[in-house]
Amino acid sequence: MLEKNREFDIEGVIEEFEALTKEAGRVQRETLRRILEENGQAEYLQNLGLGGRTDPETFKACVPLVTHKDLEPYIKRIADGDASPILTGKPVTSISLSSGTTQGKRKLLLFNEELVHSTMQIYRLSFALRNREFPIRNGKALQFIYSSKQLKTKGDLIAATATTNVYRSEQFKSTMKDIQSQCCSPDAVIFGSDFNQSLYCHLLCGLIYSNEVQFISSTFAHSIVHAFRTFEQVWEDLCTDVREGVLSSRITVPSIRESVSRLLSPNPDLADTIYKKCVGLSNWYGVIPELWPNAKYVYGIMTGSMEPYLKKLRHYAGNLPLISAEYGSSEGWIGTSVDPRLPPESTTFAVLPDIGYFEFIPLRENPRVQELERSASTIHYAESEPVSLTEVRVGEEYEIIITNFAGLYRYRLGDVVKVAGFHNSTPKLKFICRRGLLLTVNIDKNTEKDLQLSVEEATKLLAAEKLELVDFTSYVDMSTDPGHYVIFWELNADASDDVLHSCCDCLDRAFVDAGYVSSRKVQAIGALELRVVERGTFQKILDHYLCLGAAVSQFKTPRCVGTSNSEVLQILCTNATKSYFSTAYG
Repeated sequence: MLEKNREFDIEGVIEEFEALTKEAGRVQRETLRRILEENGQAEYLQNLGLGGRTDPETFKACVPLVTHKDLEPYIKRIADGDASPILTGKPVTSISLSSGTTQGKRKLLLFNEELVHSTMQIYRLSFALRNREFPIRNGKALQFIYSSKQLKTKGDLIAATATTNVYRSEQFKSTMKDIQSQCCSPDAVIFGSDFNQSLYCHLLCGLIYSNEVQFISSTFAHSIVHAFRTFEQVWEDLCTDVREGVLSSRITVPSIRESVSRLLSPNPDLADTIYKKCVGLSNWYGVIPELWPNAKYVYGIMTGSMEPYLKKLRHYAGNLPLISAEYGSSEGWIGTSVDPRLPPESTTFAVLPDIGYFEFIPLRENPRVQELERSASTIHYAESEPVSLTEVRVGEEYEIIITNFAGLYRYRLGDVVKVAGFHNSTPKLKFICRRGLLLTVNIDKNTEKDLQLSVEEATKLLAAEKLELVDFTSYVDMSTDPGHYVIFWELNADASDDVLHSCCDCLDRAFVDAGYVSSRKVQAIGALELRVVERGTFQKILDHYLCLGAAVSQFKTPRCVGTSNSEVLQILCTNATKSYFSTAYG
């Protein structure tokens, strides 16, 4: 029971959060002061003329807004072995790698103990807020979490994904124990070198501890859906392992095999129970609460690019609540949901005012931008001067700027958010889209969210035929004249040409951006093309990123594939089996 866990004071954690958010302005100034004092000797800051001053006004006057490209030369020097204080006051001991799924290129970022500390801070707060609504007993969590490959930089620094750096820290293990979130699987499974073997063993360990599991989670909703799609294929093998107490021969990584075999002993009664429950399910609806009867919820990042997976996740979760996890990125954390009962589509994130220093660039529609001026950063919005955390306005959209303890100063994150309200004096943010992910041929400007809405509309036609969209992405084909949008779909079964033609027309009509509609009407943009790819194509894309060293925990299907992402584009094009062109505009 909770009272046995005296180290973690749930009410105390929430009270501290309430106090911080009531004085968000003061806390932000104090946080900036701490960041600048701790890193004041860094070459980057020394060259900007701050002169030891730590107030926001001087900081904004002296320090420019930057993107990752601006910081790459500094990070490269650190990765190559320069141990002088370049971006941070303290020496850097490891490097974080972004997934590379957004832009097709992995970014190098600094990782330090301050980031570990802020990660544990937000994990504890999120658990406290969840547990207030959905109390859990001491038990285990079925967590589909995976390490990435570890690389060594030229300067002998360890480079891995941010999640891997966190999982390897001692703080992570102690925090998971404190918040009753210990993984069913041994470390060898989490840090295993073969993703498919780790996934199989996560499922097996979850079944072994089926009555102890309190919740099911992964970093992203996609990983949970992928796990249970896999479960549909391997459940009988898992039953055999449980029944006989012998691990499947498919597990060949010695460390995984040894650690999981220790947990196994013949259990025919459990195997019979699992078998009966599985055969009794209708198309796997509610498999999670059926097999894990004490689970209280399913937890992971479910907003933004994860929303397309919610329908399938709800199918597996049955009546269990879906709770969206914290808001952050490889660069650092931003906020957490203060109302876990909200469905993921309505989730907002209250910014933690002491986890970093935040500014916001006001964004407004800018229809007058001349074609020669258009770029990824100006195509959709006119910008105003950045405002502070407490100066944002409800209903307005902003791009987030972060300053943190790991060498990022006035860093443009590239996320567009809308202010949905305030929790005390800190804003609650709703994620809208990534700024640079735009479909554009002419004067049109469609975001990832626009693409998602278009796909949602078209998949209603699939649902009527009892068909399911497995995954999707898009591409702007400028090799034709005029250029046109290409949407790639992977389906769970074959669909008729008539249905797919209708879906193609529906996709085209569902893009309601004025620039797109007007351009389509005068044929300044070509007919939208729907390409259906072979089943397993998006698994090949995942495998491609895993080969590059990414972790499944960090993987997001790229929703808009640019020409720079040539290898992914090649996978899609070579696996396309059918192509349809819209006739929606004649």
